[in-house]
Amino acid sequence: QVQLVESGGGLVQAGGSLRLSCAASGSIFSLNSMGWYRQAPGKQRELVAVIPNGGSANYADSAKGRFTISRDNANTVSLQMNSLKPEDTAVYYCNFVVRLRHYWGQGTQVTVSS
Repeated sequence: QVQLVESGGGLVQAGGSLRLSCAASGSIFSLNSMGWYRQAPGKQRELVAVIPNGGSANYADSAKGRFTISRDNANTVSLQMNSLKPEDTAVYYCNFVVRLRHYWGQGTQVTVSS
């Protein structure tokens, strides 16, 4: 069983920055990928950024050039978000795929004011 704990959300003005972190506990042997998703009110959850194990990061078009995903160590992934916009407001979820099974964090709220 894998448990994910996120931190770093909050309220920021447009143009500001936030850094989200996610730490995994439990066995992540055979990790397939780690990434971040978000879900805004009334919308479906969408991919923000993902790092395949041993591969390069991929970003949603909305995140390219502003967000950076990084694997800080074997169990931790971060998302640096710069130049934030009000439309980035959402609950952000950490996601690990281990042996093709998806694990999710509890979510952290990011609110960008205009």
